[in-house]
Amino acid sequence: MSSRLLPSDNPISEQVLEWTIKQNSNDIAQLMRWLRESTGRKEQQIFLKRALELMDETQFALQRLDELR
Repeated sequence: MSSRLLPSDNPISEQVLEWTIKQNSNDIAQLMRWLRESTGRKEQQIFLKRALELMDETQFALQRLDELR
């Protein structure tokens, strides 16, 4: 990450959003591993649905982070 000249107006929110993005990325990767190993159709759909939800949440967090910076 690059350093900024001015501090953020809301450093706590920034930290939470950064943590959320990192955690969601790890969770999505795990869900994709489980999806790859799964043989049940219903189970695969559940893994994929949850991964997509986390991707939407991550996209929102990235947008909010851009707004804060």
